[in-house]
Amino acid sequence: MEPETRTLSAAVREHLRQLCLHEFPCGTGSWNKSRFLPQTSRVWRELIPREEKSLSPGEETVEDLLGLVRSAHSPWALVEGSSAEDLFLKELAIQNPLMLKDSFFYTYFRSLRVVDKDVSLVDKELLKFVKLEELVLSANQIKEIDTTNLPPTLKVLELYGNKIASMECLCRHPPPRLQHLGLGHNKLLGPLESLHVTSDHWPNLVSLDLSFNNLTDLQNMVAGLQTLKHLRLLLLQGNPLALVPHYRGFTIDSLARLCVLDDITVASSEKHLFRGLSRSEDLLAPEAQLLVTVGNLRGVLDSSVLDSEPGPQGPFITYNYYVTYDFVEDEEGEGSQYGGVLAEIIKPPSSLEQLGEDILEEIIEDVEESLESGLASLSELGEMEESIVSGASEPLPRSTDSAEELAKLRPLLDPRLCPSPGTVLFSTVPKPWSDVIPCNYEMQHTLKDLVPLKAFLLSGTVVTVVEEKILSWPVEQPSSSDSPLAAKKGKGEKDKKEKEKDKKDKKGKGEKEPPKAQKGSKKQKELPKELRQDPPILRVLGSSPVVLEPLLAGEPFVSTVCNFGVIRTLEADRLTLNRDAKKNKKGKKVSVYENDYQPEPLTVEIQIQLIQWRSTEEALRGLVM
Repeated sequence: MEPETRTLSAAVREHLRQLCLHEFPCGTGSWNKSRFLPQTSRVWRELIPREEKSLSPGEETVEDLLGLVRSAHSPWALVEGSSAEDLFLKELAIQNPLMLKDSFFYTYFRSLRVVDKDVSLVDKELLKFVKLEELVLSANQIKEIDTTNLPPTLKVLELYGNKIASMECLCRHPPPRLQHLGLGHNKLLGPLESLHVTSDHWPNLVSLDLSFNNLTDLQNMVAGLQTLKHLRLLLLQGNPLALVPHYRGFTIDSLARLCVLDDITVASSEKHLFRGLSRSEDLLAPEAQLLVTVGNLRGVLDSSVLDSEPGPQGPFITYNYYVTYDFVEDEEGEGSQYGGVLAEIIKPPSSLEQLGEDILEEIIEDVEESLESGLASLSELGEMEESIVSGASEPLPRSTDSAEELAKLRPLLDPRLCPSPGTVLFSTVPKPWSDVIPCNYEMQHTLKDLVPLKAFLLSGTVVTVVEEKILSWPVEQPSSSDSPLAAKKGKGEKDKKEKEKDKKDKKGKGEKEPPKAQKGSKKQKELPKELRQDPPILRVLGSSPVVLEPLLAGEPFVSTVCNFGVIRTLEADRLTLNRDAKKNKKGKKVSVYENDYQPEPLTVEIQIQLIQWRSTEEALRGLVM
């Protein structure tokens, strides 16, 4: 069901009705009847108030009535956010209410503001405002405007926060005197929009605001803006085209008359820095570059001190820690391996997701085939899956009666370890525990698909700290007599017997034996035991969103310290300090008192920088690289 069409004239009438210009303390009534002549008097005297020589009982003075409107504590005061025009009309309705006729409204107003009133249609009633110079229709539901209904006297037109998808409708009969056009926060999209910003349609335009739309073609947009000889103020930030490194420099060098770009004054020194950049148009690729830096990770709980000492048969447990973040996927760019992101994902190869693809799927497929033939033993499948997820040597038995329940047997992944749709998960290199874990991570992302990048920056990224626990077990040597080792052993025993026989023969003949090597004279090198590793057990220690919207608003970078709260405990810190003291050969236990215990919260430093060239020289270096 389509929403009801609400016209601009209806919104204006409703607003005037809510001002109550004909009700107390405004208008005429018993509260001011002696101030005005009877309606039978001559017409030209209708607008002349009577002198206030004496008031009838029940009447109020003009000052008292005006005080009821002006006082913030009065029940007749204007609502918060009312305009100066609203206050003027209320006071005029008290001082001279007979002036408030339709002809007065249509000839008096030079500025009309109808904001957030669900207006979807600008009707021809607007043409009755014959002196209208400023029209503000922000935060409404307008998709198109019939410009034949706009007064030709307009100089300012603001349509922020509507649903306009193209400027084509505004270019059919544009107001010829228009000096400012505000179309920020709409839905402008497509390369053809550059055809609608030329002097053919806006010969007197001084200020243009197209911020926070979905414009992507910077070169063609600037080519159209070059025809606007009077343009001095321009806003393009918030568009995908403003994410490319050469955006500001190319725009400033191309529009020599521009004074303000994105609310920042264009200084003569800045023009000098970017001189000649517009002539390198063919070399400027329409792609964005962002640099992600992950610094120190602090406040991590040392889980290894809580584990018991391993036996000769294991398990031997190791812990590593790393930081993940998701980043937008570029479908049109190069590097198809990771959806077009021109960067290498430093993700640990032993992740649960990769394990599920390489190992678990084969198990599930085998069991599903067995189910169809009625020969499957699903309790065995349950054991196998449990060992994959947790690495336990004694999994719980499971059983099921249908293939539909197989999904329940799949490993349950923490959703924070999976990237959101349209993004790729990136990770720092896993490192062992320390009080401060230096991640030392830098990754440059280069993306050609700019519209999804803008959507990603609006939604932000998620930073997660992960603990990776790996259980290792000694590999059992094969005991079969048919194995090569057994054959080699049998051959060795045979050689040993032959040597002993030769020794006896030599002894009988009186020959001396060669001296034996003293036991312990040379330490025999023991081969290290071969270990097999279980799939890693991943645990999320903390997860936090990072707001990236300031990058769209012109900020060069977003730098923050993600605070996930305290996860360390008094007991674990005591064990860690005592272990470290033993390693340092101090042999003295370190005391951690409960009253003075103030654990450091789990934090990680992260910075996302939108690369913007600051001069033509820097741009040319970037092009060469």
